[in-house]
Parts: sequence; structure tokens; C-alpha cells
Amino acid sequence: MAGLPDYVLDEDAVLKDTGVNWRHGRAPDYSKTRKIFAETKRASHQAQSLPDLVEKLVKNWEIEASYKVDLADWRTIDRAAYTFSVNGGPPQNGEHMLEVGTYNALIEPNEYYCPMRSTFEASHKSFKRMMPAFAWEVLEVYSGPPKVAFRWRHWGTMKEDYSGTNDQGEKVTIKAHGGLIDIEGLVVVKVNDKLQLQDVEVFFDSKEMFRQMAPDGVTGVTKVKVDA
Repeated sequence: MAGLPDYVLDEDAVLKDTGVNWRHGRAPDYSKTRKIFAETKRASHQAQSLPDLVEKLVKNWEIEASYKVDLADWRTIDRAAYTFSVNGGPPQNGEHMLEVGTYNALIEPNEYYCPMRSTFEASHKSFKRMMPAFAWEVLEVYSGPPKVAFRWRHWGTMKEDYSGTNDQGEKVTIKAHGGLIDIEGLVVVKVNDKLQLQDVEVFFDSKEMFRQMAPDGVTGVTKVKVDA
């Protein structure tokens, strides 16, 4: 579609960027996640429909937020206006997300995990090892630009044990059950005329993932106090 930026037309557009300082020295490989997405998604959007454009925009934003270490390289956001908030909490700027990481920006402190007790690198180690492919899709879009409201789904298989630190300073281990983790939520986002993200508001139950990781809340869960 003429006039639209590549990051709403190609879900891997920003992976092709050159001259970028990537977090691990090279662009990440999303092929396994894309395969899981294609095989197990619930929604099928017509190419270049509004849901399809929104889905691709957010996927490219996630790549940039997770792997581009210089905010100046993020093409999916309006850097001067960009803020991100969760469940009505305080808006955070791009520098904050670069410092703490996407998982820590999204998850609220609980008995299984605490973002204040985990670094960017540690958070990715905890969740990406547990669930190597964590696919994401748009289910429904309720309004179009400049304010876009939509419902999303995030899912994957718990293949390895989870290990993290909770809000009490305890080391938490949850044995892998090999089953599906499947969460949903809402986003309301303001975009500019380039379809870059400006004000992003996310709403979801961040504990739902942990409830599905430990469905009975006890069996397979180990907590060890590590703080003095």
C-alpha cells in the first residue's frame, strides 16, 4: 500500500535495518516464533487491513524495544512523545524501557516475580529460557488512528523450568509442565501521521501468566529466601 511505512507492512521490517547497534551484536532470529504464530494463531487478518497493520506495527516495536540498544534507532515510535504505561500506572519514557526491559516494564511485583529485583538481561533469561517462542497476535481492533484500541493474545509452551526472584526476595523455581501459556489483554495507543507509537496504555492481568505456569499454586513451585 503506497505511502505506508514498512513497519506496518512487514512484521520483520526492522530486522533488516543496517547500521544498528543490536543488543547481542546482531539482529535476533524470530523464525521459531513466526512459525508458532502461523501454526497456532486464532485470528486471520486480511493483508493491509487495520488489524494486520496494527499487528505488524506492534511486532516491530517489540523487536526494537527488546534488541535495539539506542533509542535513536527505534523507527516505530515518536521519540519526542513516546510513553508507555501498564494498568493505569505512571507513564514511562523510552529510556526507562531501555533500562529495565519489556518484561520488567509490563509485569507488576508478585509472589513469583519482581521487576525491581531483576535486570533487563536477567528478565529475558528467566522468560525466554522457560518459553523459547512466545507468539503475539491482534485479536480485534475497536478503533482506528489516531487513537487505536485493540485486544491482543500472547502465547507459547512452557518448555523449561522457570527461575526468578519474587517481591519478597525469594528465589522462585517452577517446574516446566510442557503445557500452553495463553494470556490476553487490551491496548489503547495514540499514533502520529507516520503511524509511530506515541502514548501506549496496556491493560492486562500480569499474574495470569504465573497462574498458568503454576496452575495449582503449590506443586512444582520452590521458594528459597536469598535476601539477608
